[in-house]
Amino acid sequence: MNIEYIEPFIKAAFTVITQVTGDQPSRESVGILDKTFTSQPVTILVGVTGDIEGHALYGMSIVTAIKLASAMVGEELPVFSEMAASAVSELANMLTGHASAGLAQSGRICDITPPTVLRGMNIEISTSTPALMLPIRTKFGKIDVNISLTEGRGALSRVA
Repeated sequence: MNIEYIEPFIKAAFTVITQVTGDQPSRESVGILDKTFTSQPVTILVGVTGDIEGHALYGMSIVTAIKLASAMVGEELPVFSEMAASAVSELANMLTGHASAGLAQSGRICDITPPTVLRGMNIEISTSTPALMLPIRTKFGKIDVNISLTEGRGALSRVA
């Protein structure tokens, strides 16, 4: 995976999380995950298609998901309900959409798929390329932003 794909996701995480929750997140060290890895208890998957293809996955604990969702909807949510799932799903959608706009500024046109919420422990996720893991620390807890992207058919067809 091209390391330059991660910069728009870093910018998106800081911009969107700050706008939506009022919290100023911090970044931890970037790591690399194998093509197959285990999810967090709550993982939101968003597909990326176009010049760059793959997945953005946002993993967090249930407690973090509830706290983020509560901040987003403006009321205390006691459990990880459909409302909470919808809120963190929308956060992932906003993060990936913002990142794809950043990729477009560098000439790479991408679309994103609707988010999918995965709930449960030890769900094995397989990606086409190893994923870059960017842990983001917020006052609500840690969010693992996992990016698995590669050159897409859209980019290859323009070159040919």
